Amino acid sequence: MKYPIGIQNFGKIRRDGYLYLDKTDLVYKMVNEGSYYFLSRPRRFGKSLLVSTLRAYFEGKRELFYGLALERLEHEWVERPVLHLDLNTREYKDESSLTAELNRHLEMWERQYGSEYADRATEERFLHIVQKAHEQTGHRVAILVDEYDKPLLQTLDAPELQETYRSKLKAFYSVLKTCDGDIKFALLTGVTKFGKVSVFSDLNNLADISMDWRYAALCGITEEEIRQCLDGEVEQLAARNGLTKEVCYDELRRNYDGYHFDRDVPGVYNPFSLLNTLSTRRFRSYWFETGTPSFLVEQLKKSGYNLEHLTTESLHEDALNSIDAVDRTPLPLLYQSGYLTIKSYDTRFKRYNLGFPNREVEEGLINYLIPYYTPTREGKTVFDVELFVKDVTEGRAGQFMKRLSTLFADSSYQIAGNAELYFHNAVYVIFKMMGFYVEVERATSEGRMDMVVKTDRYIYIFEFKINKNAAEALRQIEERRYAEAFALEERRIYRIGVNFDTATRSIDDWEIL
Repeated sequence: MKYPIGIQNFGKIRRDGYLYLDKTDLVYKMVNEGSYYFLSRPRRFGKSLLVSTLRAYFEGKRELFYGLALERLEHEWVERPVLHLDLNTREYKDESSLTAELNRHLEMWERQYGSEYADRATEERFLHIVQKAHEQTGHRVAILVDEYDKPLLQTLDAPELQETYRSKLKAFYSVLKTCDGDIKFALLTGVTKFGKVSVFSDLNNLADISMDWRYAALCGITEEEIRQCLDGEVEQLAARNGLTKEVCYDELRRNYDGYHFDRDVPGVYNPFSLLNTLSTRRFRSYWFETGTPSFLVEQLKKSGYNLEHLTTESLHEDALNSIDAVDRTPLPLLYQSGYLTIKSYDTRFKRYNLGFPNREVEEGLINYLIPYYTPTREGKTVFDVELFVKDVTEGRAGQFMKRLSTLFADSSYQIAGNAELYFHNAVYVIFKMMGFYVEVERATSEGRMDMVVKTDRYIYIFEFKINKNAAEALRQIEERRYAEAFALEERRIYRIGVNFDTATRSIDDWEIL
């Protein structure tokens, strides 16, 4: 089996015999049931391969589709002019960089269709190219834009430059509406949806299929596809790791499945992580190893978001489907970037409940957040999850609290500002990281125990206070009889009260019963 890891060119995959899971029935459906589309998906989900597949289709390369659904469905195979704009190949650090990238593509198209407007604005040149391509070939044009939002994502922390980019893209993409009679098909792909850009405000004929159940599996891999096409590969993966095949499927599902791009649809797997796992025969966090979500951390810091609410909040579809409210909540950005996904839907209030799609994403994000929300020395985090886990698994409650107090006593922090929020977020990421090795439960909005940690021999009940004292925290544990929930347990129960002082940004008091 040859896995197309890192290969985004449809022609290369087909000619060189790489694995291709047939999505061309959905490609045919798109082209024959509509004209203008937008699709957002997380990185490494196959958006560029989809664009490449569409390009091959519109260029009439029938031989590449031999044996696929599209070969049977399509009967005409018209060779059309294709304008493919890929914005993923440049860093957008100043005002001229976007113009330079647009010029690069425009000059290439002008060499093919004429350059009479080469001295005009980029949008005028684009309009002229579309019209000339139609006129010269006699066929309407296909326009494919890959990663349309990269210039905007790279300038989230530079609002003036982003506004410049927005204005330029607004004018450029307006051609898609102006030249409607010259265009057969247009698709824009990206990670996120910026609602204020012309594409999604002025260009009202663009169909957003990002949360359309009919196209939920257009990018990504379903379990049905794995069982039909890769069952033997899963069997080999299972044998290499000493698992039964069904247990191996469970492990794949736990680590890489769970992305839902609409309500009530089967989950899809992250294709990059799945194919890497089948290729190497090892379970690892492949998606996180290819890139770090630094822009997400910046937005979490900027918005002052309480991480404890990550998987307990819900959003209306309008908010979930656009990141223009990113200053108020980072949840839409986290959802569209693939760090959260749809878990359920409240039909009464029309709100989506979110959560982590799988273990790879949850563990990877928390591990990435650790250095930002815990003290560091010489740029490295001083949090060692192994030592903390050993303390709790061996019943060393006092040693655990000493270690936790020492951690907060360090004076080097990457995040300043609200000290109480800092403490809540730091506790969240610390215990969340421990939760991958021991069972950790968090409080709910109903006001239950702040934290419960369970091992095979011990149960720890934590109550946290801010600018009070540990005795008051312990008193709450006793008065509300938290320990009674574990009355039938044979495991030893520790009750731990903790107080955090916001002035010193440290744990100044703790007691254990």
